[in-house]
Amino acid sequence: MPRSAPATPNSSPAAPGRRCKKAEEASYALSIVERGGLERPADAVELVFPMTRDAEVLAKAWARAAEQTVALLAEGRDLVFLVEGDASTFATFGHLARVVRELAPEVAVDTISGVSSFAAAAAAAGVTLAEEDETFAIIPAAYGVEVIDHLLDEFDTLALMKVKPLMDEVIDLLEQRELLATSVFIEKVGAPDERIVRDVTTLKGEAVNYLSLLLVQNPKRERGELRRGCRKRKEAVA
Repeated sequence: MPRSAPATPNSSPAAPGRRCKKAEEASYALSIVERGGLERPADAVELVFPMTRDAEVLAKAWARAAEQTVALLAEGRDLVFLVEGDASTFATFGHLARVVRELAPEVAVDTISGVSSFAAAAAAAGVTLAEEDETFAIIPAAYGVEVIDHLLDEFDTLALMKVKPLMDEVIDLLEQRELLATSVFIEKVGAPDERIVRDVTTLKGEAVNYLSLLLVQNPKRERGELRRGCRKRKEAVA
Protein backbone atom coordinates (compact mmCIF):
# COMPACT_ATOMS: atom_id res chain seq x y z
CA MET A 1 0.00 0.00 0.00
CA PRO A 2 1.11 3.62 -0.36
CA ARG A 3 3.60 4.64 2.29
CA SER A 4 4.19 7.96 3.97
CA ALA A 5 7.47 8.88 5.63
CA PRO A 6 7.09 8.62 9.42
CA ALA A 7 8.70 11.09 11.79
CA THR A 8 12.10 10.04 13.05
CA PRO A 9 12.86 10.05 16.79
CA ASN A 10 13.41 13.45 18.41
CA SER A 11 11.98 15.25 15.42
CA SER A 12 8.98 17.52 15.06
CA PRO A 13 7.34 16.65 11.76
CA ALA A 14 5.51 19.04 9.55
CA ALA A 15 2.15 17.66 8.47
CA PRO A 16 1.79 16.71 4.82
CA GLY A 17 1.56 19.22 2.05
CA ARG A 18 -1.76 18.86 0.28
CA ARG A 19 -2.99 19.55 -3.22
CA CYS A 20 -6.49 20.69 -2.37
CA LYS A 21 -9.01 23.35 -3.26
CA LYS A 22 -9.74 24.42 0.30
CA ALA A 23 -7.44 24.72 3.27
CA GLU A 24 -9.95 22.98 5.54
CA GLU A 25 -9.96 19.76 3.50
CA ALA A 26 -8.48 16.72 5.24
CA SER A 27 -5.01 15.47 4.34
CA TYR A 28 -5.07 12.06 2.67
CA ALA A 29 -1.37 11.49 3.38
CA LEU A 30 -1.94 12.13 7.09
CA SER A 31 -4.90 9.74 7.11
CA ILE A 32 -2.57 6.96 5.87
CA VAL A 33 -0.23 7.58 8.81
CA GLU A 34 -3.12 7.65 11.28
CA ARG A 35 -4.45 4.34 9.94
CA GLY A 36 -0.99 2.95 10.62
CA GLY A 37 -1.41 3.79 14.31
CA LEU A 38 0.82 6.89 14.49
CA GLU A 39 -0.53 9.92 16.29
CA ARG A 40 -0.55 13.34 14.70
CA PRO A 41 2.01 15.60 16.46
CA ALA A 42 0.39 18.43 18.36
CA ASP A 43 2.66 20.99 16.68
CA ALA A 44 2.18 19.71 13.13
CA VAL A 45 1.87 22.37 10.43
CA GLU A 46 -0.36 21.85 7.40
CA LEU A 47 0.84 23.21 4.06
CA VAL A 48 -1.82 23.90 1.45
CA PHE A 49 -1.15 23.44 -2.26
CA PRO A 50 -4.04 24.56 -4.49
CA MET A 51 -5.29 22.19 -7.18
CA THR A 52 -4.73 24.41 -10.19
CA ARG A 53 -2.64 24.61 -13.37
CA ASP A 54 -2.11 28.35 -12.97
CA ALA A 55 1.68 28.62 -12.85
CA GLU A 56 1.63 31.92 -10.96
CA VAL A 57 -0.75 30.65 -8.29
CA LEU A 58 1.29 27.46 -7.86
CA ALA A 59 4.59 29.35 -7.64
CA LYS A 60 3.18 31.55 -4.87
CA ALA A 61 1.87 28.50 -2.99
CA TRP A 62 5.22 26.69 -3.21
CA ALA A 63 7.06 29.84 -2.10
CA ARG A 64 4.70 30.31 0.84
CA ALA A 65 5.06 26.66 1.91
CA ALA A 66 8.85 26.83 1.54
CA GLU A 67 9.03 29.99 3.65
CA GLN A 68 6.99 28.28 6.38
CA THR A 69 9.28 25.26 6.21
CA VAL A 70 12.50 27.30 6.35
CA ALA A 71 11.15 29.26 9.35
CA LEU A 72 10.50 26.01 11.22
CA LEU A 73 13.95 24.69 10.31
CA ALA A 74 15.49 27.92 11.62
CA GLU A 75 14.09 26.98 15.04
CA GLY A 76 16.40 23.97 15.03
CA ARG A 77 13.67 21.47 14.26
CA ASP A 78 13.88 18.41 12.04
CA LEU A 79 10.88 18.13 9.74
CA VAL A 80 9.10 15.37 7.84
CA PHE A 81 6.96 16.14 4.78
CA LEU A 82 4.39 13.40 4.19
CA VAL A 83 3.27 12.29 0.74
CA GLU A 84 1.05 9.55 -0.65
CA GLY A 85 3.04 6.91 -2.51
CA ASP A 86 6.60 7.84 -3.47
CA ALA A 87 8.07 11.32 -2.99
CA SER A 88 9.88 11.19 -6.36
CA THR A 89 6.83 10.33 -8.48
CA PHE A 90 4.14 12.93 -9.24
CA ALA A 91 4.54 14.37 -5.74
CA THR A 92 4.46 17.92 -4.42
CA PHE A 93 7.60 17.17 -2.43
CA GLY A 94 9.92 17.90 -5.35
CA HIS A 95 8.56 21.43 -5.75
CA LEU A 96 8.84 22.14 -2.03
CA ALA A 97 12.35 20.71 -1.72
CA ARG A 98 13.59 22.74 -4.69
CA VAL A 99 12.33 26.05 -3.29
CA VAL A 100 13.57 25.25 0.23
CA ARG A 101 17.06 24.61 -1.20
CA GLU A 102 16.90 27.95 -3.02
CA LEU A 103 15.98 29.78 0.18
CA ALA A 104 18.32 27.84 2.48
CA PRO A 105 21.09 26.02 0.56
CA GLU A 106 22.56 24.71 3.82
CA VAL A 107 19.47 22.60 4.56
CA ALA A 108 19.97 18.82 4.18
CA VAL A 109 17.06 17.15 2.40
CA ASP A 110 16.72 13.36 2.55
CA THR A 111 14.14 11.48 0.48
CA ILE A 112 12.67 8.24 1.81
CA SER A 113 11.41 6.06 -1.00
CA GLY A 114 7.84 4.79 -0.95
CA VAL A 115 5.55 2.63 -3.05
CA SER A 116 4.10 4.42 -6.08
CA SER A 117 0.37 4.08 -6.66
CA PHE A 118 0.78 2.25 -9.98
CA ALA A 119 3.08 -0.34 -8.38
CA ALA A 120 0.69 -0.83 -5.47
CA ALA A 121 -2.24 -1.03 -7.91
CA ALA A 122 -0.50 -3.68 -10.02
CA ALA A 123 0.17 -5.77 -6.93
CA ALA A 124 -3.40 -5.40 -5.69
CA ALA A 125 -4.86 -6.34 -9.07
CA GLY A 126 -2.39 -9.14 -9.77
CA VAL A 127 -1.06 -7.42 -12.89
CA THR A 128 2.53 -7.69 -14.11
CA LEU A 129 3.72 -4.30 -15.35
CA ALA A 130 6.60 -5.65 -17.45
CA GLU A 131 8.44 -8.92 -18.02
CA GLU A 132 11.81 -9.56 -19.66
CA ASP A 133 12.16 -7.02 -22.52
CA GLU A 134 8.60 -5.67 -22.35
CA THR A 135 8.07 -1.90 -22.16
CA PHE A 136 6.08 0.11 -19.63
CA ALA A 137 5.02 3.78 -19.58
CA ILE A 138 3.42 6.01 -16.98
CA ILE A 139 1.37 8.92 -18.30
CA PRO A 140 -1.18 11.36 -16.90
CA ALA A 141 -4.39 10.64 -18.78
CA ALA A 142 -4.84 14.39 -19.26
CA TYR A 143 -2.57 14.21 -22.32
CA GLY A 144 -5.65 12.93 -24.13
CA VAL A 145 -6.86 9.90 -26.02
CA GLU A 146 -4.81 10.66 -29.14
CA VAL A 147 -1.57 10.43 -27.19
CA ILE A 148 -2.79 7.36 -25.31
CA ASP A 149 -3.78 5.73 -28.60
CA HIS A 150 -0.28 6.33 -29.98
CA LEU A 151 1.46 5.02 -26.85
CA LEU A 152 -0.55 1.80 -26.95
CA ASP A 153 1.48 0.90 -30.04
CA GLU A 154 4.77 1.84 -28.38
CA PHE A 155 4.45 0.17 -24.96
CA ASP A 156 3.24 -3.20 -23.71
CA THR A 157 1.67 -1.70 -20.58
CA LEU A 158 0.41 1.78 -19.80
CA ALA A 159 -0.38 3.21 -16.37
CA LEU A 160 -2.88 6.01 -16.96
CA MET A 161 -2.76 8.31 -13.94
CA LYS A 162 -5.50 10.71 -12.80
CA VAL A 163 -7.92 9.20 -15.27
CA LYS A 164 -11.07 10.72 -13.74
CA PRO A 165 -11.70 13.59 -16.23
CA LEU A 166 -11.33 11.37 -19.33
CA MET A 167 -12.78 8.11 -18.06
CA ASP A 168 -15.52 7.74 -20.68
CA GLU A 169 -13.24 8.74 -23.57
CA VAL A 170 -10.56 6.28 -22.50
CA ILE A 171 -13.11 3.47 -22.18
CA ASP A 172 -14.33 4.21 -25.72
CA LEU A 173 -10.72 4.06 -26.98
CA LEU A 174 -10.07 0.75 -25.22
CA GLU A 175 -13.24 -0.67 -26.73
CA GLN A 176 -12.14 0.42 -30.22
CA ARG A 177 -8.71 -1.11 -29.67
CA GLU A 178 -10.22 -4.33 -28.22
CA LEU A 179 -8.25 -3.89 -25.01
CA LEU A 180 -11.06 -3.90 -22.45
CA ALA A 181 -10.25 -7.47 -21.40
CA THR A 182 -6.66 -6.51 -20.55
CA SER A 183 -7.48 -3.30 -18.66
CA VAL A 184 -8.17 -2.85 -14.98
CA PHE A 185 -9.28 0.18 -12.94
CA ILE A 186 -7.97 0.72 -9.42
CA GLU A 187 -9.25 3.40 -7.04
CA LYS A 188 -7.74 4.48 -3.69
CA VAL A 189 -5.31 1.55 -3.64
CA GLY A 190 -4.25 0.47 -0.15
CA ALA A 191 -7.11 2.33 1.55
CA PRO A 192 -9.96 0.60 3.40
CA ASP A 193 -12.29 1.60 0.54
CA GLU A 194 -9.95 0.41 -2.23
CA ARG A 195 -11.83 -0.62 -5.36
CA ILE A 196 -10.71 -2.80 -8.28
CA VAL A 197 -12.90 -2.95 -11.38
CA ARG A 198 -12.03 -5.37 -14.17
CA ASP A 199 -15.09 -4.71 -16.32
CA VAL A 200 -14.23 -1.06 -16.92
CA THR A 201 -17.26 -0.51 -19.16
CA THR A 202 -19.38 -0.47 -15.99
CA LEU A 203 -17.67 2.81 -15.06
CA LYS A 204 -19.04 4.77 -18.03
CA GLY A 205 -20.90 7.82 -16.81
CA GLU A 206 -19.61 7.37 -13.25
CA ALA A 207 -17.77 10.12 -11.39
CA VAL A 208 -14.78 8.10 -10.16
CA ASN A 209 -12.47 9.22 -7.36
CA TYR A 210 -9.54 11.55 -8.09
CA LEU A 211 -7.19 8.92 -6.63
CA SER A 212 -7.71 6.41 -9.43
CA LEU A 213 -5.79 4.96 -12.37
CA LEU A 214 -6.04 2.47 -15.22
CA LEU A 215 -3.56 -0.25 -16.06
CA VAL A 216 -3.80 -1.17 -19.75
CA GLN A 217 -1.91 -4.00 -21.41
CA ASN A 218 -1.63 -4.45 -25.18
CA PRO A 219 -0.68 -8.10 -25.78
CA LYS A 220 -1.10 -7.62 -29.56
CA ARG A 221 1.55 -4.90 -29.82
CA GLU A 222 4.04 -5.49 -32.63
CA ARG A 223 7.64 -5.55 -31.47
CA GLY A 224 10.84 -5.03 -33.39
CA GLU A 225 13.79 -7.39 -33.67
CA LEU A 226 16.01 -7.68 -30.60
CA ARG A 227 19.58 -6.40 -30.86
CA ARG A 228 21.88 -7.19 -27.93
CA GLY A 229 18.98 -7.30 -25.54
CA CYS A 230 17.16 -4.30 -27.01
CA ARG A 231 14.58 -4.26 -29.75
CA LYS A 232 15.13 -2.41 -33.00
CA ARG A 233 12.54 0.26 -33.70
CA LYS A 234 10.14 -0.54 -36.48
CA GLU A 235 10.77 1.33 -39.73
CA ALA A 236 8.27 4.10 -40.31
CA VAL A 237 5.69 3.29 -42.97
CA ALA A 238 5.60 5.89 -45.74
